[in-house]
Amino acid sequence: MKVLVLGAGQLARMMSLAGAPLNISISAYDVNTDAIVHPLTQHKLGTGLANAIADADVITAEFEHIPVAILEQCQQSGKFLPGSDAIQAGGDRRLEKALLARCSVASAGYKVINNEADFKQAITSLGLPLIFKSALEGYDGKGQWRLKDPAQADMLWQQMADFLATDAKQAIVAEQFIGFNRELSLVAARASNGEVKAYPLTENHHVNGVLSVSLARPVSSTLQAQAEQMFSAIAEELNYVGVLAIEFFDVDGTLMVNEIAPRVHNSGHWTQQGADVCQFEQHLRAVTGLPLGNTALLRPTLMINILGEDTTPAAILGLAGLHLHWYGKTKRPGRKMGHINLSADSLAELKAHFAKLIDLLPATAFPELEQMLNQIAD
Repeated sequence: MKVLVLGAGQLARMMSLAGAPLNISISAYDVNTDAIVHPLTQHKLGTGLANAIADADVITAEFEHIPVAILEQCQQSGKFLPGSDAIQAGGDRRLEKALLARCSVASAGYKVINNEADFKQAITSLGLPLIFKSALEGYDGKGQWRLKDPAQADMLWQQMADFLATDAKQAIVAEQFIGFNRELSLVAARASNGEVKAYPLTENHHVNGVLSVSLARPVSSTLQAQAEQMFSAIAEELNYVGVLAIEFFDVDGTLMVNEIAPRVHNSGHWTQQGADVCQFEQHLRAVTGLPLGNTALLRPTLMINILGEDTTPAAILGLAGLHLHWYGKTKRPGRKMGHINLSADSLAELKAHFAKLIDLLPATAFPELEQMLNQIAD
């Protein structure tokens, strides 16, 4: 079985690693260069989307920000899963918010802003504070503005007006600020026959808008049921096939959707060591028509992103339950270079191992890990 992945980054790389034992061959299409490459070696295999499509049994994607023309060409092939509509909904906040409304899934109130009149109307109808997010290309905290003080409105609008002037296709989505207890995410898969398998909810900690740590541990069955119901509503609306991630705000035990990601997700990397079948294999199983695998939590596990660093202290590999995953990227400030998975048989043991890991990692490169350490005891 041959699977073509749109995008040639670390998620395609990890799909390739997961697919090899199942005799699933992965190639990656770089949407920026028109090159077909091997996801692990980056060795060029050819050029041209038409050639890549013709050689593939199934097409999928590792990210959302893909030109519409490419999505349409893949959709016309009849091989593309989860499909153009799903990928576009994940890459355009206007489509995403409309999707959530159609599914009657709770999320922050919003207004789409195309001009100053829209901006003023959003403030009047939604109230302050507000968070403004670019409709396109916003991720990892980029393309966002906050407004708490009405006196700052004119200055903020000028910044957003300058931003909108750079791209006629852009817009800004204003969202009501949600006071939440914690951020959670659900990674789950839907098969072509409608079967759904969900991993346990994951607790996430961000630093400067970028995911730093994800923790998978036993969770409330009530919260898990809420999350899975929301997943099913969204996945059925899209007739989704594959892994879909949903980020939530936990507001005193009630979940509200922050955003969706129609693909394997950073907060699901823990599944490589904490579950029977990881999210990458699960996605491949779904899109190739294989049975979905077991998603139960085998043992408490956390994932730590490695941002902007191409080395870690060798001593961390001596810690029990630790696995290191590098992406083979060139070092760049803030870039996701790899991740660490840490597992243990109990939460108490995981906390002890995590404390030892924190002592070994440079605090400047791995800030605020203590905050997640303290949450493990909750």
